[in-house]
Amino acid sequence: MKPAALRIACSICLTAATAALWPALALATASLAPVASVDSGSSAPALAQPVQTARFVLEPGPTVIGRVQIVRLKPHQVLSDLARRFDVGNDAIVRANPGVDPWLAPAGTRVLVPTQFILPRAPHVGIVVNLAAMRLFYYPPHAPGEPQVVITHPVGIGRLGWPTPTGLTRVVGHVAHPAWFVPRSILAEHAKEGVPLPKVVPAGPDNPLGNWALPLAWPGYLIHGTDKPAGVGRRVSHGCIHLYPEDIRQLYRRVPNGTPVRVVNQPYLFGWRHGRLFLQAYGPLKDDKRPWKSNPTLLGRMLTPALIADLARSHQRIDWTRVSAELATPAIVPWPVSGSGPAAPRAVLVENRLPQGSAWNGTTHMPLTDEQFEAIMAHLDAAGSARAAGPAGSPPRAPSGTR
Repeated sequence: MKPAALRIACSICLTAATAALWPALALATASLAPVASVDSGSSAPALAQPVQTARFVLEPGPTVIGRVQIVRLKPHQVLSDLARRFDVGNDAIVRANPGVDPWLAPAGTRVLVPTQFILPRAPHVGIVVNLAAMRLFYYPPHAPGEPQVVITHPVGIGRLGWPTPTGLTRVVGHVAHPAWFVPRSILAEHAKEGVPLPKVVPAGPDNPLGNWALPLAWPGYLIHGTDKPAGVGRRVSHGCIHLYPEDIRQLYRRVPNGTPVRVVNQPYLFGWRHGRLFLQAYGPLKDDKRPWKSNPTLLGRMLTPALIADLARSHQRIDWTRVSAELATPAIVPWPVSGSGPAAPRAVLVENRLPQGSAWNGTTHMPLTDEQFEAIMAHLDAAGSARAAGPAGSPPRAPSGTR
């Protein structure tokens, strides 16, 4: 079948965290997954299996999903390898591990994997993208009375000077194996830099759109794959939203035309879990001019009425000293800021392997084969049906209505 030509002006992809995080996390990890010293005649105890990081069934009340995990680097492994393996963004895993060299850390180095998330303050409908978190959340349709599912993946977003817009739009098409018709502005930019581009980049392994694209009602903007997975979780595009190849492949299959897409920019999120208030701090993007640190009203708006009621019922106060510390040096992972209990997030030391249900083969830059991918999706669909998660979307369709 001939690749579909995507005739739109798509503009595409060609902070230090707190060092005090690690001592506290070490204590939390020790209480959950102790690692015994090993002599030459013994074997290490079995580590916990890594938990899947992309699909969650939401319970009433809590707005914090996932679990913080810690792994030991393998020989010749770098942080971007772990980011792809655990479906997190590249900037996020680097910022969550201050003092760990992203490229030269020795084997055995413990790496915190930021796989716990507070849901954005937005309706749980369709797709929600939080630019500050560089993360997408998809809420598939579900029948009344049935539990809500959320599917989440890291994304790359617009770089400085080419920001991804905020607001509400919708998915207007599905395009498999798109060709990229390069906008004049990007042709001029590359020509000025001495790296000219052709007017049309055909479908294939070197196409910045990847193999799957969801055009949006905003002219010139898409949610799509990429030929450079290392750019996921970074500001590298000309405004479009791109995902790992295996992640866009799932969205392409699940998300029907007409799905609303809400893009927000929320650098600080509050959530409730285990009877305590948590704050997840990413910090504002460089071109976010809102005075987050000098205007407490901005931060206060992120506290929903439900969270305020939870605090009142629990007779808890917010630890503003802890909040101030997060504003100064964002930790990337959710941090408790109310109530009694562990002073740091709880983390689990897990085996350094692909989590169950991963749609990546773990060895190449490309996703699974068609057969392997369909087997994974069938398993996830069956699990969703068994848990009454509701329909997740429509199957792929021929490209239509693209522009």
